[in-house]
Amino acid sequence: MGLSRLAALHGVATSYSPSPDVTVSVPDDTVLAVLAALGVDAGTPADVRKCLAAAESRSRLLPPTVVVWADEPLPPALSGLPPGSTVTVEPEPPETPGRPAGRPPAPLSMRARAAAPAPPVPPPGASAAPVPAPGDAVGASAPLAMPPGGAATVSAPPVTPPAGAATAFAPASAPHPQRADGEPGAPAAAPAWWIPPAPGVHRVHVRTPDHRRATATLVVAPARLPQPPGRSHGFLVQLYSLLSARSWGMGDLGDLADLAAWSGRTIGSGFVQVNPLHAAVPGHPTDPSPYRPSSRRFPDPVHLHIESIPEYGHVRDRAALDDLRQDAAALSEAVLNKGALIDRDAVWELKRQALELVVEVPLTPGRRAAYCDFLAEQGQALEDHALWCALAEVHGPDWHAWPEALRDPRSPGTARARTELLDRVDFHCRLAWLTATQLAAAQRAAEDAGMSVGIVHDLAVGVHPAGADTWAQQEAFAHGMSVGAPPDAFNARGQDWGLPPWRPDVLAATGYAAYRGLLRGLLAHAGALRIDHVMGLFRLWWVPEGRPPTDGTYVAQDAEAMLAVLVLEAHRAGTVVVGEDLGTVEPGVREALARRGVLGTSVLWFERDWDGDGRPLAPEKWRRDCLATATTHDLPSTAARLTGDHVTLRHRLGLLTRSLEEELTEDATDTAEWLALLARLRMLPEGDGDEEAAVRAVHRFLLRTPARMTGVWLPDTVGDRRPQNLPGTWDQYPNWRLPIADAEGHPVTLEEITASPRLHALMDVLRPRKPHTAPPGERRP
Repeated sequence: MGLSRLAALHGVATSYSPSPDVTVSVPDDTVLAVLAALGVDAGTPADVRKCLAAAESRSRLLPPTVVVWADEPLPPALSGLPPGSTVTVEPEPPETPGRPAGRPPAPLSMRARAAAPAPPVPPPGASAAPVPAPGDAVGASAPLAMPPGGAATVSAPPVTPPAGAATAFAPASAPHPQRADGEPGAPAAAPAWWIPPAPGVHRVHVRTPDHRRATATLVVAPARLPQPPGRSHGFLVQLYSLLSARSWGMGDLGDLADLAAWSGRTIGSGFVQVNPLHAAVPGHPTDPSPYRPSSRRFPDPVHLHIESIPEYGHVRDRAALDDLRQDAAALSEAVLNKGALIDRDAVWELKRQALELVVEVPLTPGRRAAYCDFLAEQGQALEDHALWCALAEVHGPDWHAWPEALRDPRSPGTARARTELLDRVDFHCRLAWLTATQLAAAQRAAEDAGMSVGIVHDLAVGVHPAGADTWAQQEAFAHGMSVGAPPDAFNARGQDWGLPPWRPDVLAATGYAAYRGLLRGLLAHAGALRIDHVMGLFRLWWVPEGRPPTDGTYVAQDAEAMLAVLVLEAHRAGTVVVGEDLGTVEPGVREALARRGVLGTSVLWFERDWDGDGRPLAPEKWRRDCLATATTHDLPSTAARLTGDHVTLRHRLGLLTRSLEEELTEDATDTAEWLALLARLRMLPEGDGDEEAAVRAVHRFLLRTPARMTGVWLPDTVGDRRPQNLPGTWDQYPNWRLPIADAEGHPVTLEEITASPRLHALMDVLRPRKPHTAPPGERRP
């Protein structure tokens, strides 16, 4: 009982329910290991009693981080303060990203007092007491109206708060909190003593009448996220797989900008969603998965389009560049025409050599100023990342194996190495800047093409345990733990993703600084952000090192704080947020996400009437606030799903748990039910047996739903049957290394995709009915 209570106090589950009628107990060894990773030594019964007594006797006036939502009641941490407490809000500094520059806002000081009699109601015709207008100076003892239950005065000297510091504000998308039915409700009442600070991350100081004091981080967030302006459709693509005629062996940011410009202008697309572009851990070979990066804070320069760098044209050694371009052309030729897989390491080696030549070209004064601004904006985070990259070149990519003095980013030995490797540190800083500029250019290209959203970037669940983030932010990670998934109907052994989780207690104690910085970097050049496994904002499945995934347990996050930071940063950037909420979802999670404006993800084949007859869900019953699509990078392409090719592929790889005949029969039944629904809705006029027509019908169906965003898997437009990733495989299948291919399996370039009759026939289903002006050379007289 003591261990269970101690675990609960730290957000560690001692049991879980994989289904409503089943409860599974977590092994005590797992609970103890997870507590140890959280800094709680409970190895013996005596330790448990000691830790429990300490935890239960600890009394905090405020939690480490307090969340306030716009136009909603104050949280108990503030509304429940002792009467007479003084609450002072110290606004965030003006140089914080998202705030206008200027003098620091004055602190806001408020005092909650004990209940006072309600003022008499004036008789008809009598004038009420004057109420100060917003922005008027308020004196040291000026009474503020307060409903029965309390009164308040502002205890600071007379101050007129600067603009944005004390003015009530409205959320981005909904002026008032939502009712249970999703419609806006009436404004929620806050105590009259509360002067709402501007949205931001502030410090709140509390002093009680008995002289107790507390300080915490105060996150003030709009009630809801920005929403897409109307309905839109767009492509989903793994960028590395999108080779153009000018690519260096894999798709790059130039190709992304080109796809966005073409699809926005030609077929009226509103967005392009890509895989995570996070920095990878270098290796031989490098892990090709974009979902297991070295750092989520900085992009990978392997995505650079070399020729678009302004300094490229001024490289003196043109012969060396020409040789590199020829080698790059050979890489692309091998992938496109000789059956070779995408070789990220070979691509990076060529690009690295080219970049070494490019950075020797002096920056122009304007470019130098822009680079210096970037360095100043990124600060210590970029310096740490670049230093890790430089040290990895010398000592290898696993910092745990480095000389002991270098394992601590703040040690004297690391400081000396920083000086010795200054040129390499600057090289990697320069690459981060160049990549950021091309990310910005891709978003500008999307906006210039008329896209309503633009580039949708992807946030992976976590990072590689040996990478830059875990080195630079060691205190924030639960070392010896890995994030995964519990056993379920699709995977009886559970999953271990090899990603160390953040420690919720450290995040809260530091005001979620690491999380805020991560989001700010990702949102800087995004029209929207997709969050992989968005349920991780609420809880994550932790697996102790050396144990099977079945021996893991859930560890809770402060979902209110995680959501508030997300809403705040996305609101500042003006970006939409899409959560990948597929699979096992805890009750109430989807509702909480929807309340804050996080769009969900709905995949056609999973949308059935699970509370009724289990048949395919009619289009009008789909949720509105989602990205609706036919497939994802972890699922079969639509053509493979319709033909059953995905089942035979898994059979060839030995991944089936039943006979091939059983699997094919069940899959055919599932597909037939969907095709029957499409036929009843008259979306399949061509009848059975026409694969391309069936793919078009699937997308007609998606368009019939109320979904705000409709995603088209780019390989579906040309009939590709191969999945980009086959979960449960490693060496058996070339995950993350395949170029987009046509129905016959022949790789196709961006130029061939955009000219594909099959693509245009499919997009005719979705494209707006408006004429497009032809290029001057193609206009008819």
